[in-house]
Amino acid sequence: MRITGAQVFDPEQGFVSRDLCVEHGTITGEAEGTVSAQGCWVIPGLTDLHFHGCRGEDFSDATPEGLQVMADYELSRGITQICPAGMTLGEEQLIRICQNAAAHRARGAGGAELVGINLEGPFLSYAKKGAQNAAFLHAPDVAMLHRLQTAAQGLVKLVTLAPEEPGALEFIRGAQAENITVSLGHTTADYDTAAAAYRAGARQATHLFNAMPPFTHREPGVVGAAFDCPQARAELISDGVHIHPAVVRAVFQLFGRDRVILVSDSLRATGMPDGRYPFGGQTIEVKGNRATMADDPNTLAGSVSDLMSCMCTAVSFGIPLADAVMAAAVNPAKALGIYDRVGSLDIGKEANAAVLNEDLSLRAVLFHGQVVHGAL
Repeated sequence: MRITGAQVFDPEQGFVSRDLCVEHGTITGEAEGTVSAQGCWVIPGLTDLHFHGCRGEDFSDATPEGLQVMADYELSRGITQICPAGMTLGEEQLIRICQNAAAHRARGAGGAELVGINLEGPFLSYAKKGAQNAAFLHAPDVAMLHRLQTAAQGLVKLVTLAPEEPGALEFIRGAQAENITVSLGHTTADYDTAAAAYRAGARQATHLFNAMPPFTHREPGVVGAAFDCPQARAELISDGVHIHPAVVRAVFQLFGRDRVILVSDSLRATGMPDGRYPFGGQTIEVKGNRATMADDPNTLAGSVSDLMSCMCTAVSFGIPLADAVMAAAVNPAKALGIYDRVGSLDIGKEANAAVLNEDLSLRAVLFHGQVVHGAL
């Protein structure tokens, strides 16, 4: 299949006018059969490395059926790779979550490809737990992390850590031995503590600005420490609720398009009507695009926007489309170590792509070279 007439994303040049050729599930230089995507944008399939659920299901429920619903919905939105996030729960439930994900991947189930697991808890600060369940908070524990990675059959790719907790630096070294990236978040850490964690090997910041001290001129905190570590990437929830548009623009200027990772942090209420929903043993309330704790309406509890919507919202805030695609497709794939096969539209990579209309509405989704949603 040769897709013609579109502006095709290129990591170096932005968007270029060229054909996109697909054969046998792979991006190629030549192909038979032509379809027109005149006036459209063609971008790589997105990778969400931090989301909890959608369509009434949550990764932390650890059910095969729920994970399948999530994978199917994400794929329908042009998110072709997923790394769902667990919550702060007891070790037995975290083990079940990891086992469920490993079994899902082993089955070769349909929907978006599950490329990893993100452990957002339980190694967090009580003071910055946010919507996480305090009853299950746990000190950094390398042995526990190893047990979870064993249950996941190596699928754990990310773990959030409050670096001020005792044993944090040892934990970072232990995570590196398990090939797990440490992301700083849900933390009260000051600049020096966070900088020490980045020097020890932490390489990401969990939903920058949220659940961490503010970035100020005398106390730059985690934000400043992440900026000062050239290898660190920063997650950003651009749903229009968690981060002010001016701050989204400032983060892209501060960190650069190569170091920002757009994430959705989406909850089970994503794609569902307003109402109350269970969340990690607690209850959240959803009104419009805002989700808060039912017993504390001032505490945000994640988003109800998928990553494609977050990417488009970033564009509406003034982020160039090419930069937003970098942050939603290229950078998360690099962070998870899968950029050699997905995340761009280079020849030889898997033919996972989204075709957007001129107004950025989703026209079609290609997965392994097949149109699985929409039409061309």
